[in-house]
Amino acid sequence: MRRREFIAATSSMVAWPLVARAQQPPVIGLLSGTNREPRQIAAIQQGLKEAGYVDGRDVTIEYRWAEGQFDRLPAMAADLVGRQVAVILGMQSATAPLAAKAATTTIPIVFSIGGDPVRLGLVPSLARPGGNVTGATFMVNTLGAKRLALLREMLPGVTRVGLVANPRNPATPAETADVETAARALGVQVDIRHASNDAEIEAAFAHFVAPPMGAIAFAADAVFNSRRNRIVTLAAQHRLPAMYFIRDFAEAGGLASYGGSPDDAYRLAGIYAGRILKGEKPADLPVQQSTKVELVINLKTAKEFGLTVPTSLLATADEVIE
Repeated sequence: MRRREFIAATSSMVAWPLVARAQQPPVIGLLSGTNREPRQIAAIQQGLKEAGYVDGRDVTIEYRWAEGQFDRLPAMAADLVGRQVAVILGMQSATAPLAAKAATTTIPIVFSIGGDPVRLGLVPSLARPGGNVTGATFMVNTLGAKRLALLREMLPGVTRVGLVANPRNPATPAETADVETAARALGVQVDIRHASNDAEIEAAFAHFVAPPMGAIAFAADAVFNSRRNRIVTLAAQHRLPAMYFIRDFAEAGGLASYGGSPDDAYRLAGIYAGRILKGEKPADLPVQQSTKVELVINLKTAKEFGLTVPTSLLATADEVIE
């Protein structure tokens, strides 16, 4: 082989790894306060696809699940920042994007949460988020008062309702205040119990059955959603009719749920992540608000509780599970 041909060949061999590295797809870090939710992952992937990115081909997603243990989120956020991901998706609980925001001021952050991002300190304005943070919201934390009203409509004789709330969730104070205001207007006494782990959830149920509550409700929180099967089981065991904040509970056998659609907000977040990968800045992308709200009633569970759901409520339900 001639010297010139040898140099050209060896140069191309060295260049190939560099080209391969340059063509590797960008990495999105997904940070969540709850556990893996296949349906919501599919919604994110759908949003990315609408923006022109196919997961596994044009982009790679690194997942970090706190599984309801919020104290793990800062370290997980720091890990994603250390890996220099292109975008961070902060999902489900506001604690996730807040941890990401504390970890970086340069990597774009796209949230999908159920609370008010302005009140929570994620962005200064919905229309002009500024900085490196934007995203989408779905209505759950802001609907605590409405859930109480629906519970009272379903059980018109109820005068005492237990509310389980996670004190570690930054959206909890506003939601519990809304519920207390609504309770006074409805003439209902609300007993609030704080819980952020399995033992405290069990203790809340034990408290509510002695003396017995007429019904219970749960403030919107990733800790509770990640434990929904256990919570639904406890409600059945203790004969406590319960109103939940997201349809997953009703699908798992809970009596009823009323809240926004996280799937729609996750899809919107996926679209924003794709637009940012194409060069748009979070500061220029206004916060999207998913307005889809759904009432789901599990009629099978109602019958097991010996409850007759008012026809008027069944007529307004978005879905009745039989």
